[in-house]
Amino acid sequence: MAKEVDIFGAALQDFIDNKYTEDIVVHSSIAEDDIIPIPYLFRPFEEMPVIEQRALSLSKGTILDIGSGAGSHSLWLQEQGLDVTGIDISEGAVTLSRKRGLKKAVHSNILEHKGTYDTLLLLMNGTGIFERISKIDDYLKHLKTLLNKDGQILIDGSDIAFMFEDEDGGFWMDTHRDYYGEVMYSMSYKGEQSSSFDWLYLDYERLAWYAQKNELNCELILEGDHYEYLAKLTLT
Repeated sequence: MAKEVDIFGAALQDFIDNKYTEDIVVHSSIAEDDIIPIPYLFRPFEEMPVIEQRALSLSKGTILDIGSGAGSHSLWLQEQGLDVTGIDISEGAVTLSRKRGLKKAVHSNILEHKGTYDTLLLLMNGTGIFERISKIDDYLKHLKTLLNKDGQILIDGSDIAFMFEDEDGGFWMDTHRDYYGEVMYSMSYKGEQSSSFDWLYLDYERLAWYAQKNELNCELILEGDHYEYLAKLTLT
């Protein structure tokens, strides 16, 4: 079985090595191809969206940055003197974030990770890691095991219902999906393409419902201008 192509790892390393000539192309089941500008993944705190800035400012204690990527969020937290660990499924991203100075970085799937933290941080559409609506319970149950008694989960998401509205105000949905926010993605970079993967855009009301179902309090911290939001989950 061929090893999965590490698109993010390769692109991030090229950027550091001054080999940046193109961006990551994203192919999705609901829209035309888009790009992820690689320099954006290295943005400083001042250039981050307000939701990310707020989440970072609310982070406290021991922190697990889930889907840490190039390490930009983790490194800012580390610079503030906080105890932060970055975790990512991209081995290349983890290696790079260590090279950038991140003291604690783990290459692992979050569902296989163990430990306890005061803050779990899931940013850049953090609900995406849930994959599909049917897997939310499994993820929330595991995230709860990673929380200290007074810990918090800071997670952002986005409601993409607007993408399925027609001119007459009607609403259409892929009948092969259980929820309109379930998206299938793949990525390509310099002639290499990743396998397809599931990614979930979850509206706030549904997140709050699943949180309550899993005995978590859910608080809306901030709403953006484009249907995005930041929420805080805590143990009941």
